Amino acid sequence: MTADPLVERMRAFGTTIFTEMSALAVRTGSINLGQGFPDTDGPPEMLAAAAEALRGGANQYPPLPGIPALRAKITEHEQRFWGLSRDPDTEVVVTAGATEAIAAAILGLCESGDEVVTFEPYYDSYAASITLAGAVRRTVTLRPGPQGRYVFDEAELRAAFGPRTRLVLLNSPHNPTGKVFTRAELTLIAELCQEFDAYAVTDEVYEHLVFTDAAEPHTPLATLPGMRERTLRISSAGKTFSCTGWKVGWATGPRELVSTVQRVKQFLTFVNAGPLQPAVAVALGLPDTYFTEFRATLQARRDRLVAGLTEAGFVVQPSEGTYFVTTDITPLGGTDGADFCRELPARCGVVAVPTQVFYDHKDEGRHLIRFAFCKREEVIDEAARRLAKI
Repeated sequence: MTADPLVERMRAFGTTIFTEMSALAVRTGSINLGQGFPDTDGPPEMLAAAAEALRGGANQYPPLPGIPALRAKITEHEQRFWGLSRDPDTEVVVTAGATEAIAAAILGLCESGDEVVTFEPYYDSYAASITLAGAVRRTVTLRPGPQGRYVFDEAELRAAFGPRTRLVLLNSPHNPTGKVFTRAELTLIAELCQEFDAYAVTDEVYEHLVFTDAAEPHTPLATLPGMRERTLRISSAGKTFSCTGWKVGWATGPRELVSTVQRVKQFLTFVNAGPLQPAVAVALGLPDTYFTEFRATLQARRDRLVAGLTEAGFVVQPSEGTYFVTTDITPLGGTDGADFCRELPARCGVVAVPTQVFYDHKDEGRHLIRFAFCKREEVIDEAARRLAKI
């Protein structure tokens, strides 16, 4: 018997940085600005609908693709906000969060040796899912450019594509940088997808968290010419409705691509969140005022945290969306983000996340750390007061 029975390809993946840093926050009594979960509940209409469903018998297996009411609301939502027309019976599948949708898409679309183009820093499940499929990552680095906004080099992106490119995995609005990809950037990605006959899997869980000072509004890649038929669009209720623990996500796209996700999903979780799906359907039907007020609230909290971080001496990179802001630690004498974050609780009682763990090229992100601002104002203010000590 070997000392480590885990298959070789997965041995590089240990405990996630989120688990480590959240445990550190609990152990030290620190304010957790590392893991991106809100500390308030979602809209009351949604919570009431969940309670009603729990008491009303919606506690058994839902249909594999998701309950009809939720699939209908997902398609209405995409039409309402992005002008995308979907068939709720064949072009939507409900998943156990966006994470399962991403994993199922990669497992269903990639053969061993196929290549996946993605941008670093990347959400950590991307690397694991690509490895599980036996595929190969081709990463393109996002770096702070003019005015600190994250950009990529066009030549690097073109060089990442080749004859084995199977798909592009794109996250916009982007975690952890807060970048919102511009229409010009998306157009280049779309052109390369078509030139190399690649699919696109787009993680758009922060679709409603693009702030008013972003360079451009959010544009789903699927809306660009030639991309509807080759794009799987993924989103979830967790971020938009402050219910990250519910794990209700979905994938939409052409029948053939959605079927691929569904056929893999049935052997992962089969189905999920039966009594919560009716509640998410209610939330998706909330008026526009909910979405605009939600964005305004998070933007104000971003500004509050950015002010505190700046006062503490961090160089803060602009965040155009999401829950997150990244900062440069070098003005504070930091050279390694992981060390800095592990020491931060003892120094001031705040937890952040080192972004170097989201890079293949670790040195690119070694000087950067990520803070989450999806917390109550009084929590952000207390964190800022503590950070001022450093």
